[in-house]
Amino acid sequence: MTRLGRREFLGAAATLAAAGILYRLRPWDAPPARGELPRILDGKTCVVTGATSGIGAVTALELARRGATVVVAGRSAARCEARVEAIRRETGTRPVAVVADLASQQQVRRMAAEISSLCPRIDVLVNNAGTYLFDRALTPERLEKTFAVNYLSHFLLTNLLLDRLAASPSARVVSLSSEAHREGRIDFDNLQGERRYDRLEAYSRSKLAILLFTYELSRRLAGTGVTANAVHPGVVATNLGSENGPLRGWLRVRVRNLVDRSMVSPEEGARTSILLASASGLEGVTGRYFDRGQETRSSATSYDQALARRLWQMSEALAGIGASG
Repeated sequence: MTRLGRREFLGAAATLAAAGILYRLRPWDAPPARGELPRILDGKTCVVTGATSGIGAVTALELARRGATVVVAGRSAARCEARVEAIRRETGTRPVAVVADLASQQQVRRMAAEISSLCPRIDVLVNNAGTYLFDRALTPERLEKTFAVNYLSHFLLTNLLLDRLAASPSARVVSLSSEAHREGRIDFDNLQGERRYDRLEAYSRSKLAILLFTYELSRRLAGTGVTANAVHPGVVATNLGSENGPLRGWLRVRVRNLVDRSMVSPEEGARTSILLASASGLEGVTGRYFDRGQETRSSATSYDQALARRLWQMSEALAGIGASG
């Protein structure tokens, strides 16, 4: 692929949060009409990061409509509380809010401790939150922010919540990746963009890391009843990229969402996450990648087990959690 073609692909995939057009589901996957949803998640607890807007907000609402107690995770206390109230009003369930900026490992740890104190068990963890940054930015731990938010925060959060997930007879970890992962490369000498930063490469690298993590997690949790799968939601009109200032970010995102007719709504984009979190036919399915409702193969690199183990070990060091070999 030429340099121009590569950047065009990455631009479409990252800026629009995915590549693809139509949302395809098998007939048995199609959700029922809004008034007919069975409460298949009654008694279950679901944690959703990035749950105050876009795909995450829809996912949280729809899981609650299926009977789940939803933990709404976001970085704004006001927006989390507003989302909790909206879910409570529409579903009659009792969602709770937890607040953390995923760019800060200290806040991720605090959030994990709060979730653990609230939830004796977790049945579903949806690692949904993400960012897309034009310029290299660093977290309080001096890590590149795209890598830290999109991948490492979820690596850390998932590991900190493993005991609560293991307390469920059939827990599910659902992580959002992207077709942009196909252009991703894990360069351990430039993992933080310290030698050269390219926003498109940073985004695709973080999404490849999510897949390597998902597959390695599924192998490590084999036989525990906890499954791990990854999702590509499609081309979705969300707020991804709005952090890049008023013109390059907020305004650009809104113009893009208005004029690009190939994009689907957050409601459509959330369908695969909801499917993976709730469909009884997917119980026990693990280590898979789903593209707009269909199981599919991810890139060859994403199945590299030696690479996944090395990334896991480095991630443990970067996140400050115990080495596992």
